[in-house]
Amino acid sequence: MKKTQISNSPKFIVVIGASAGGLNALKEMVMGFNKGLDVAYCIVLHLSRKGIGDFVVHALSSSTLMPCSLAIDGGVIKKDHIYIARPNQHLLVKDGKFLLGPGPEENRFRPSIDVLFRSAAVSYSSHAIGIILSGMLDDGTSGMWAIKRCGGTCLVQDPNEAEYPDMPMSVIDNMDVDNVLRLEEFGDAISKMVKLKKGKKKAVPKELITESMIAERTAVSIDAIGEIADTSVFACPDCGGNLWEVKDDVVKRYRCHIGHGYTERDLVVKQAEVAGNTLWVALRMMEERKHLLKKMEVDSAKKGHKSTSLRHTTKHDEMERHIDKLKKMLFDLQNYETE
Repeated sequence: MKKTQISNSPKFIVVIGASAGGLNALKEMVMGFNKGLDVAYCIVLHLSRKGIGDFVVHALSSSTLMPCSLAIDGGVIKKDHIYIARPNQHLLVKDGKFLLGPGPEENRFRPSIDVLFRSAAVSYSSHAIGIILSGMLDDGTSGMWAIKRCGGTCLVQDPNEAEYPDMPMSVIDNMDVDNVLRLEEFGDAISKMVKLKKGKKKAVPKELITESMIAERTAVSIDAIGEIADTSVFACPDCGGNLWEVKDDVVKRYRCHIGHGYTERDLVVKQAEVAGNTLWVALRMMEERKHLLKKMEVDSAKKGHKSTSLRHTTKHDEMERHIDKLKKMLFDLQNYETE
């Protein structure tokens, strides 16, 4: 039976991903959006997990006449609207509606740019338009590749204009983009593409559907993840489960069957973060041990046990040297590139 299109549901969807430096870019970009198109706009901004949603809505509302609001779980997607992902919830689109979920983080973020882009590719196929703006590392590249594979359109902010050019550059380096644009050029470019895009939607690859379902369901069976990925030697730094290397992507990427996902660059950052947390605990215990040895040294000296006091002094000094080495390791770990 043919599905009935939801009233006011757009034929096209524009999904936008931004991170560091992205809020100012978004404000300038939406100023150029044209009303009256068969399009809805969805935004994931990788910033604070709390309290940023309403602030972003207010900031963008002052830059456009289009209605701006936070996406609502089960809410109908309407044309000529701008929707912003809620803090700490993944945003997906399916059957003309929004799905919000508390699933595992992808690339250390929830909401995740890649999760939104992937769901748009599956639901809208060649009628999905992806935009990547300012940000660090390579978030959004995998999701943009999903859109490209489904016949959708790939647009990126001119890296020379971006406050943080890593994310746009990653897309440019890994695939053929349809256009590299300055912020004021996006509105007219979208208008032209929507008017020129003809024909039926392109078929969606099965593995993209499977991976999008992981985000919908939070976790899938090991057999399901085995369909889209090969086992690796790495463990998930979040849950400790085995990481699988995803096949046929433009960036090397890993995920576990619980749903945590990382590009190779993000995995290095996450590993450093987890190692750092472990070392901070070790540092606290070593500082306590040093303090206890000092106390035992003083107590032994008061009792006239010079040899025992000297042994505690030696152990105390050794612990001091270990602590200095551990602090240097922590400093080096914190120098990894993070957002």
